[in-house]
Amino acid sequence: MTSISILKKWNPRPTSLSQMNALLLRIPVSSPSMSPRRYSTRDRELQSAKLEIENAPIIRNNPGLSASVFRNLSKFIRSYDLMDHMLKVYIYKEGEKPVFHQPLMRGIYASEGWFMKLVEGNRKFVVRDPKKAHLFYLPFDSHMLRLTLSGQNVKNGKKVLEKYLKSYVGLIARKYSFWNRTEGADHFLVACHDWAPKLTKQCMKNCIRSLCNANVGRDFKIGKDTSLPVTYIRSVENPLQDLGGKPASERSILAFFAGGMHGYLRPILLHYWENKEPDMKIFGPMPHDIESKRIYREYMKSSKYCICARGYEVHTPRVVEAIFYECVPVIISDNYMPPFFEVFNWEAFAVFVQEKDIPNLRDILLSIPEEKYLTMMSSVKMVQQHFFWHKKPVKYDLFHMILHSVWYNRVLQIKTR
Repeated sequence: MTSISILKKWNPRPTSLSQMNALLLRIPVSSPSMSPRRYSTRDRELQSAKLEIENAPIIRNNPGLSASVFRNLSKFIRSYDLMDHMLKVYIYKEGEKPVFHQPLMRGIYASEGWFMKLVEGNRKFVVRDPKKAHLFYLPFDSHMLRLTLSGQNVKNGKKVLEKYLKSYVGLIARKYSFWNRTEGADHFLVACHDWAPKLTKQCMKNCIRSLCNANVGRDFKIGKDTSLPVTYIRSVENPLQDLGGKPASERSILAFFAGGMHGYLRPILLHYWENKEPDMKIFGPMPHDIESKRIYREYMKSSKYCICARGYEVHTPRVVEAIFYECVPVIISDNYMPPFFEVFNWEAFAVFVQEKDIPNLRDILLSIPEEKYLTMMSSVKMVQQHFFWHKKPVKYDLFHMILHSVWYNRVLQIKTR
Protein backbone atom coordinates (compact mmCIF):
# COMPACT_ATOMS: atom_id res chain seq x y z
CA MET A 1 0.00 0.00 0.00
CA THR A 2 2.97 2.33 0.18
CA SER A 3 4.05 2.12 -3.45
CA ILE A 4 2.99 4.68 -6.06
CA SER A 5 2.59 1.76 -8.45
CA ILE A 6 -0.55 0.86 -6.50
CA LEU A 7 -2.16 4.04 -7.85
CA LYS A 8 -1.35 3.13 -11.43
CA LYS A 9 -2.82 -0.31 -10.87
CA TRP A 10 -6.07 1.02 -9.43
CA ASN A 11 -6.47 3.91 -11.89
CA PRO A 12 -4.27 3.42 -14.97
CA ARG A 13 -6.13 5.90 -17.22
CA PRO A 14 -7.96 8.54 -15.20
CA THR A 15 -10.28 11.03 -16.88
CA SER A 16 -8.63 14.44 -16.61
CA LEU A 17 -10.45 17.66 -15.79
CA SER A 18 -9.91 18.88 -19.37
CA GLN A 19 -11.48 15.67 -20.69
CA MET A 20 -14.49 16.18 -18.42
CA ASN A 21 -14.79 19.72 -19.78
CA ALA A 22 -14.69 18.40 -23.34
CA LEU A 23 -17.39 15.82 -22.59
CA LEU A 24 -19.56 18.47 -20.96
CA LEU A 25 -19.32 20.78 -23.97
CA ARG A 26 -20.85 18.12 -26.18
CA ILE A 27 -24.50 19.07 -25.84
CA PRO A 28 -26.24 15.93 -24.57
CA VAL A 29 -28.94 14.61 -26.85
CA SER A 30 -31.56 12.16 -25.65
CA SER A 31 -31.79 8.87 -27.50
CA PRO A 32 -34.76 8.25 -29.82
CA SER A 33 -36.30 5.90 -27.25
CA MET A 34 -36.17 8.64 -24.60
CA SER A 35 -37.81 11.28 -26.81
CA PRO A 36 -41.60 11.48 -26.66
CA ARG A 37 -43.52 10.79 -29.86
CA ARG A 38 -45.50 13.96 -29.32
CA TYR A 39 -44.17 17.01 -27.53
CA SER A 40 -46.36 18.18 -24.67
CA THR A 41 -46.95 21.75 -23.57
CA ARG A 42 -44.29 21.24 -20.91
CA ASP A 43 -41.79 19.98 -23.50
CA ARG A 44 -42.38 23.04 -25.65
CA GLU A 45 -41.79 25.25 -22.62
CA LEU A 46 -38.43 23.54 -22.07
CA GLN A 47 -37.57 23.96 -25.76
CA SER A 48 -38.25 27.68 -25.44
CA ALA A 49 -36.16 27.86 -22.26
CA LYS A 50 -33.25 26.13 -23.98
CA LEU A 51 -33.22 28.73 -26.77
CA GLU A 52 -33.37 31.57 -24.25
CA ILE A 53 -30.43 30.14 -22.30
CA GLU A 54 -28.37 29.64 -25.46
CA ASN A 55 -29.04 33.28 -26.42
CA ALA A 56 -28.74 34.75 -22.93
CA PRO A 57 -27.95 38.50 -22.86
CA ILE A 58 -24.39 39.25 -21.76
CA ILE A 59 -24.09 40.06 -18.04
CA ARG A 60 -20.66 41.12 -16.83
CA ASN A 61 -21.53 42.07 -13.27
CA ASN A 62 -24.25 40.88 -10.95
CA PRO A 63 -24.68 41.75 -7.26
CA GLY A 64 -23.80 38.74 -5.12
CA LEU A 65 -22.38 36.62 -7.97
CA SER A 66 -18.83 36.53 -9.29
CA ALA A 67 -18.27 35.81 -12.99
CA SER A 68 -14.89 34.22 -12.21
CA VAL A 69 -16.41 31.19 -10.45
CA PHE A 70 -18.87 30.44 -13.26
CA ARG A 71 -18.33 28.92 -16.67
CA ASN A 72 -20.77 31.41 -18.14
CA LEU A 73 -22.44 33.78 -15.69
CA SER A 74 -24.89 35.08 -18.30
CA LYS A 75 -26.25 31.61 -19.11
CA PHE A 76 -26.41 30.64 -15.45
CA ILE A 77 -28.42 33.72 -14.49
CA ARG A 78 -30.82 33.26 -17.41
CA SER A 79 -31.22 29.55 -16.66
CA TYR A 80 -31.72 30.14 -12.94
CA ASP A 81 -34.31 32.88 -13.54
CA LEU A 82 -36.22 30.68 -15.97
CA MET A 83 -36.19 27.84 -13.46
CA ASP A 84 -37.35 30.19 -10.74
CA HIS A 85 -40.32 31.38 -12.81
CA MET A 86 -41.21 28.26 -14.79
CA LEU A 87 -40.20 25.00 -13.17
CA LYS A 88 -42.87 22.72 -11.75
CA VAL A 89 -42.09 19.41 -10.05
CA TYR A 90 -44.40 16.52 -9.29
CA ILE A 91 -43.50 14.28 -6.35
CA TYR A 92 -44.79 10.73 -6.41
CA LYS A 93 -46.75 9.94 -3.26
CA GLU A 94 -46.17 6.20 -3.64
CA GLY A 95 -43.64 4.45 -1.43
CA GLU A 96 -43.75 3.63 2.25
CA LYS A 97 -41.59 5.03 5.01
CA PRO A 98 -38.78 4.81 6.04
CA VAL A 99 -37.30 4.27 2.55
CA PHE A 100 -39.60 6.89 1.00
CA HIS A 101 -40.65 10.27 2.38
CA GLN A 102 -38.61 9.99 5.60
CA PRO A 103 -35.41 12.04 5.22
CA LEU A 104 -32.34 11.70 7.41
CA MET A 105 -31.07 15.19 8.20
CA ARG A 106 -27.75 14.45 9.90
CA GLY A 107 -24.54 12.66 9.06
CA ILE A 108 -22.52 12.10 5.91
CA TYR A 109 -25.52 11.29 3.69
CA ALA A 110 -27.52 14.33 4.79
CA SER A 111 -27.64 15.96 1.33
CA GLU A 112 -30.35 13.62 0.06
CA GLY A 113 -32.33 14.06 3.29
CA TRP A 114 -32.19 17.85 3.29
CA PHE A 115 -33.23 18.05 -0.33
CA MET A 116 -36.15 15.65 0.24
CA LYS A 117 -37.32 17.57 3.28
CA LEU A 118 -37.13 20.95 1.56
CA VAL A 119 -38.65 19.96 -1.77
CA GLU A 120 -41.56 18.08 -0.18
CA GLY A 121 -42.37 21.18 1.85
CA ASN A 122 -42.02 23.54 -1.11
CA ARG A 123 -45.10 25.28 -2.48
CA LYS A 124 -43.42 27.25 -5.24
CA PHE A 125 -42.01 24.46 -7.40
CA VAL A 126 -44.18 21.49 -6.41
CA VAL A 127 -47.55 20.86 -8.11
CA ARG A 128 -50.32 18.40 -7.29
CA ASP A 129 -51.30 17.89 -10.93
CA PRO A 130 -48.59 15.83 -12.71
CA LYS A 131 -49.74 17.17 -16.09
CA LYS A 132 -48.33 20.55 -15.08
CA ALA A 133 -44.88 19.16 -14.20
CA HIS A 134 -41.64 19.52 -16.14
CA LEU A 135 -39.84 17.12 -13.79
CA PHE A 136 -40.88 14.16 -11.64
CA TYR A 137 -39.11 13.45 -8.34
CA LEU A 138 -38.59 9.89 -7.07
CA PRO A 139 -38.54 10.51 -3.28
CA PHE A 140 -36.45 7.67 -1.88
CA ASP A 141 -33.54 7.87 0.56
CA SER A 142 -30.69 5.64 -0.63
CA HIS A 143 -29.16 5.49 2.85
CA MET A 144 -32.45 4.41 4.44
CA LEU A 145 -32.87 1.90 1.62
CA ARG A 146 -29.50 0.38 2.52
CA LEU A 147 -30.19 0.37 6.27
CA THR A 148 -33.73 -0.97 6.03
CA LEU A 149 -33.47 -3.74 3.47
CA SER A 150 -29.94 -5.09 3.18
CA GLY A 151 -29.00 -5.26 6.88
CA GLN A 152 -25.68 -7.02 7.32
CA ASN A 153 -26.05 -9.13 4.17
CA VAL A 154 -23.63 -7.08 2.06
CA LYS A 155 -22.97 -9.89 -0.45
CA ASN A 156 -26.58 -10.16 -1.63
CA GLY A 157 -27.71 -6.78 -0.33
CA LYS A 158 -27.30 -4.88 -3.59
CA LYS A 159 -29.40 -7.38 -5.51
CA VAL A 160 -32.17 -7.08 -2.94
CA LEU A 161 -32.12 -3.28 -3.20
CA GLU A 162 -32.02 -3.32 -7.01
CA LYS A 163 -35.04 -5.61 -7.08
CA TYR A 164 -36.88 -3.36 -4.63
CA LEU A 165 -36.27 -0.24 -6.75
CA LYS A 166 -37.23 -2.08 -9.93
CA SER A 167 -40.53 -3.01 -8.30
CA TYR A 168 -41.09 0.63 -7.31
CA VAL A 169 -40.42 1.85 -10.86
CA GLY A 170 -42.80 -0.80 -12.16
CA LEU A 171 -45.51 0.52 -9.86
CA ILE A 172 -44.95 4.09 -11.09
CA ALA A 173 -44.95 2.98 -14.74
CA ARG A 174 -48.19 1.04 -14.37
CA LYS A 175 -50.03 3.73 -12.44
CA TYR A 176 -48.92 6.78 -14.43
CA SER A 177 -48.31 7.51 -18.10
CA PHE A 178 -45.44 9.94 -17.51
CA TRP A 179 -42.64 7.43 -16.98
CA ASN A 180 -43.39 5.49 -20.16
CA ARG A 181 -43.67 8.66 -22.26
CA THR A 182 -39.91 9.33 -21.98
CA GLU A 183 -38.75 6.11 -20.28
CA GLY A 184 -37.94 8.20 -17.21
CA ALA A 185 -35.87 10.91 -18.90
CA ASP A 186 -37.86 13.69 -17.20
CA HIS A 187 -37.63 11.97 -13.80
CA PHE A 188 -34.91 12.58 -11.24
CA LEU A 189 -33.51 11.25 -8.00
CA VAL A 190 -31.15 12.64 -5.36
CA ALA A 191 -28.96 10.01 -3.69
CA CYS A 192 -25.78 10.18 -1.63
CA HIS A 193 -25.02 6.60 -0.58
CA ASP A 194 -21.97 4.91 -2.15
CA TRP A 195 -24.17 2.22 -3.68
CA ALA A 196 -26.64 4.61 -5.34
CA PRO A 197 -25.03 4.71 -8.84
CA LYS A 198 -25.02 0.92 -9.14
CA LEU A 199 -28.47 0.44 -7.62
CA THR A 200 -30.08 2.87 -10.06
CA LYS A 201 -28.07 2.32 -13.25
CA GLN A 202 -30.53 -0.23 -14.69
CA CYS A 203 -34.06 0.50 -13.48
CA MET A 204 -33.49 4.28 -13.47
CA LYS A 205 -30.81 4.51 -16.16
CA ASN A 206 -32.57 7.25 -18.15
CA CYS A 207 -33.33 9.41 -15.10
CA ILE A 208 -31.34 12.48 -14.15
CA ARG A 209 -29.45 11.19 -11.13
CA SER A 210 -28.01 13.67 -8.65
CA LEU A 211 -25.28 11.55 -7.05
CA CYS A 212 -22.58 12.12 -4.43
CA ASN A 213 -20.60 9.22 -5.90
CA ALA A 214 -19.95 11.04 -9.19
CA ASN A 215 -17.37 8.70 -10.71
CA VAL A 216 -17.13 9.35 -14.45
CA GLY A 217 -15.02 6.23 -14.83
CA ARG A 218 -17.91 4.01 -13.77
CA ASP A 219 -21.66 4.57 -13.69
CA PHE A 220 -21.88 8.38 -13.77
CA LYS A 221 -22.94 9.96 -17.09
CA ILE A 222 -21.68 13.49 -17.78
CA GLY A 223 -24.42 15.67 -19.26
CA LYS A 224 -27.24 13.56 -17.84
CA ASP A 225 -26.34 12.94 -14.20
CA THR A 226 -25.34 15.72 -11.82
CA SER A 227 -22.82 15.72 -8.99
CA LEU A 228 -24.37 16.11 -5.53
CA PRO A 229 -22.27 17.75 -2.78
CA VAL A 230 -21.51 15.63 0.27
CA THR A 231 -22.53 17.72 3.27
CA TYR A 232 -21.77 16.35 6.71
CA ILE A 233 -24.48 17.93 8.86
CA ARG A 234 -23.78 17.93 12.60
CA SER A 235 -26.54 20.29 13.73
CA VAL A 236 -29.95 20.27 12.05
CA GLU A 237 -30.94 23.39 13.98
CA ASN A 238 -27.83 25.31 12.93
CA PRO A 239 -26.27 23.84 9.75
CA LEU A 240 -24.04 26.93 9.39
CA GLN A 241 -22.44 26.57 12.80
CA ASP A 242 -18.70 27.55 13.00
CA LEU A 243 -18.74 29.05 9.51
CA GLY A 244 -15.58 30.82 8.27
CA GLY A 245 -11.89 30.76 9.10
CA LYS A 246 -8.79 32.85 9.69
CA PRO A 247 -7.66 35.52 7.20
CA ALA A 248 -4.98 34.49 4.71
CA SER A 249 -2.21 36.27 6.63
CA GLU A 250 -2.87 34.08 9.69
CA ARG A 251 -2.97 30.72 7.90
CA SER A 252 0.44 29.31 8.79
CA ILE A 253 -0.23 25.72 7.67
CA LEU A 254 0.36 24.92 4.01
CA ALA A 255 -1.85 21.82 3.83
CA PHE A 256 -4.01 19.76 6.19
CA PHE A 257 -5.63 16.34 6.11
CA ALA A 258 -6.99 14.01 8.78
CA GLY A 259 -9.23 11.02 8.28
CA GLY A 260 -9.78 7.29 8.35
CA MET A 261 -7.72 5.01 6.13
CA HIS A 262 -10.58 4.20 3.76
CA GLY A 263 -9.61 2.92 0.33
CA TYR A 264 -6.21 2.66 -1.36
CA LEU A 265 -5.29 6.36 -1.61
CA ARG A 266 -5.13 7.68 1.94
CA PRO A 267 -2.47 5.24 3.24
CA ILE A 268 -0.27 6.36 0.34
CA LEU A 269 -0.90 10.02 1.20
CA LEU A 270 0.23 9.36 4.77
CA HIS A 271 3.21 7.31 3.64
CA TYR A 272 4.60 10.28 1.73
CA TRP A 273 3.57 13.17 3.95
CA GLU A 274 2.83 12.19 7.55
CA ASN A 275 5.43 13.83 9.82
CA LYS A 276 7.59 14.78 6.82
CA GLU A 277 7.34 18.59 6.72
CA PRO A 278 6.34 21.02 9.51
CA ASP A 279 3.94 22.91 7.23
CA MET A 280 2.20 19.72 6.04
CA LYS A 281 -0.22 18.56 8.73
CA ILE A 282 -1.19 15.15 7.38
CA PHE A 283 -2.73 12.75 9.89
CA GLY A 284 -4.67 9.51 10.07
CA PRO A 285 -7.97 9.21 11.95
CA MET A 286 -8.56 11.59 14.84
CA PRO A 287 -10.61 10.66 17.93
CA HIS A 288 -14.35 11.37 17.80
CA ASP A 289 -14.56 13.34 21.04
CA ILE A 290 -15.69 16.96 21.14
CA GLU A 291 -12.19 18.39 21.64
CA SER A 292 -10.72 16.48 18.69
CA LYS A 293 -13.53 17.71 16.45
CA ARG A 294 -12.77 21.27 17.54
CA ILE A 295 -9.07 20.76 16.75
CA TYR A 296 -10.00 19.36 13.32
CA ARG A 297 -12.01 22.51 12.55
CA GLU A 298 -9.20 24.74 13.75
CA TYR A 299 -6.74 23.00 11.44
CA MET A 300 -9.06 23.70 8.51
CA LYS A 301 -9.55 27.29 9.58
CA SER A 302 -5.76 27.77 9.87
CA SER A 303 -4.63 26.08 6.63
CA LYS A 304 -4.15 27.53 3.18
CA TYR A 305 -5.04 24.29 1.44
CA CYS A 306 -7.25 21.45 2.66
CA ILE A 307 -6.56 18.03 1.17
CA CYS A 308 -9.73 16.34 -0.09
CA ALA A 309 -8.54 12.77 -0.67
CA ARG A 310 -10.97 10.13 -1.84
CA GLY A 311 -11.93 7.24 0.42
CA TYR A 312 -13.49 3.98 -0.71
CA GLU A 313 -15.26 5.98 -3.41
CA VAL A 314 -14.42 9.21 -5.22
CA HIS A 315 -16.45 11.62 -3.10
CA THR A 316 -15.62 13.14 0.29
CA PRO A 317 -17.32 15.68 2.60
CA ARG A 318 -14.00 17.54 2.88
CA VAL A 319 -14.67 19.45 -0.34
CA VAL A 320 -17.65 21.27 1.16
CA GLU A 321 -15.95 21.46 4.57
CA ALA A 322 -12.99 23.24 3.01
CA ILE A 323 -15.29 25.77 1.33
CA PHE A 324 -17.18 26.14 4.60
CA TYR A 325 -13.97 27.09 6.45
CA GLU A 326 -12.58 29.24 3.59
CA CYS A 327 -9.73 26.81 2.89
CA VAL A 328 -8.82 26.18 -0.76
CA PRO A 329 -9.81 22.56 -1.59
CA VAL A 330 -7.12 20.29 -3.03
CA ILE A 331 -9.04 17.47 -4.69
CA ILE A 332 -7.10 14.23 -5.05
CA SER A 333 -9.61 11.86 -6.59
CA ASP A 334 -9.23 10.71 -10.18
CA ASN A 335 -12.47 10.55 -12.18
CA TYR A 336 -14.41 12.61 -9.63
CA MET A 337 -16.67 15.25 -11.13
CA PRO A 338 -17.12 17.97 -8.49
CA PRO A 339 -20.57 19.39 -7.66
CA PHE A 340 -22.36 21.67 -10.12
CA PHE A 341 -19.60 21.10 -12.66
CA GLU A 342 -21.97 22.14 -15.45
CA VAL A 343 -22.04 25.75 -14.19
CA PHE A 344 -18.96 26.27 -11.97
CA ASN A 345 -15.40 27.01 -13.05
CA TRP A 346 -13.88 24.84 -10.34
CA GLU A 347 -10.29 25.70 -11.20
CA ALA A 348 -11.00 29.26 -10.01
CA PHE A 349 -11.33 28.11 -6.39
CA ALA A 350 -9.87 24.59 -6.12
CA VAL A 351 -6.67 22.71 -6.96
CA PHE A 352 -6.83 19.33 -8.70
CA VAL A 353 -3.95 16.90 -8.17
CA GLN A 354 -3.85 13.53 -9.90
CA GLU A 355 -3.45 10.57 -7.58
CA LYS A 356 -0.13 9.59 -9.15
CA ASP A 357 1.28 13.01 -8.22
CA ILE A 358 0.95 12.56 -4.45
CA PRO A 359 4.79 12.40 -4.06
CA ASN A 360 4.94 15.91 -5.59
CA LEU A 361 2.06 17.34 -3.54
CA ARG A 362 4.06 19.88 -1.55
CA ASP A 363 5.99 21.12 -4.59
CA ILE A 364 2.73 21.55 -6.50
CA LEU A 365 1.23 23.67 -3.73
CA LEU A 366 4.39 25.72 -3.21
CA SER A 367 4.54 26.44 -6.95
CA ILE A 368 1.22 28.33 -6.76
CA PRO A 369 2.03 32.07 -6.55
CA GLU A 370 0.80 33.88 -3.47
CA GLU A 371 -1.28 36.22 -5.58
CA LYS A 372 -3.07 33.28 -7.21
CA TYR A 373 -3.67 31.66 -3.81
CA LEU A 374 -5.25 34.88 -2.49
CA THR A 375 -7.49 35.05 -5.56
CA MET A 376 -8.55 31.44 -5.05
CA MET A 377 -9.27 32.00 -1.38
CA SER A 378 -11.39 35.02 -2.30
CA SER A 379 -13.25 32.87 -4.83
CA VAL A 380 -13.90 30.24 -2.15
CA LYS A 381 -15.68 32.91 -0.12
CA MET A 382 -17.67 33.95 -3.20
CA VAL A 383 -18.85 30.41 -3.89
CA GLN A 384 -19.72 29.59 -0.26
CA GLN A 385 -23.35 30.69 -0.50
CA HIS A 386 -24.05 27.96 -3.05
CA PHE A 387 -23.10 25.21 -0.57
CA PHE A 388 -25.22 26.33 2.38
CA TRP A 389 -28.31 24.55 3.67
CA HIS A 390 -31.03 26.79 5.10
CA LYS A 391 -34.09 25.53 6.95
CA LYS A 392 -36.01 27.90 4.71
CA PRO A 393 -34.30 27.96 1.28
CA VAL A 394 -32.88 31.24 -0.02
CA LYS A 395 -31.87 32.27 -3.54
CA TYR A 396 -28.78 30.51 -4.97
CA ASP A 397 -28.37 28.25 -1.91
CA LEU A 398 -27.68 24.50 -1.97
CA PHE A 399 -31.32 23.49 -2.35
CA HIS A 400 -31.77 25.75 -5.35
CA MET A 401 -28.42 24.76 -6.88
CA ILE A 402 -29.29 21.04 -6.74
CA LEU A 403 -32.67 21.74 -8.30
CA HIS A 404 -31.06 23.96 -10.92
CA SER A 405 -28.52 21.31 -11.90
CA VAL A 406 -31.38 18.86 -12.56
CA TRP A 407 -33.40 21.48 -14.44
CA TYR A 408 -30.36 22.57 -16.48
CA ASN A 409 -29.46 19.06 -17.58
CA ARG A 410 -33.05 18.32 -18.53
CA VAL A 411 -33.27 21.52 -20.58
CA LEU A 412 -30.03 20.66 -22.40
CA GLN A 413 -31.32 17.16 -23.20
CA ILE A 414 -34.56 18.38 -24.77
CA LYS A 415 -34.49 18.56 -28.55
CA THR A 416 -35.33 21.84 -30.28
CA ARG A 417 -36.99 21.86 -33.66
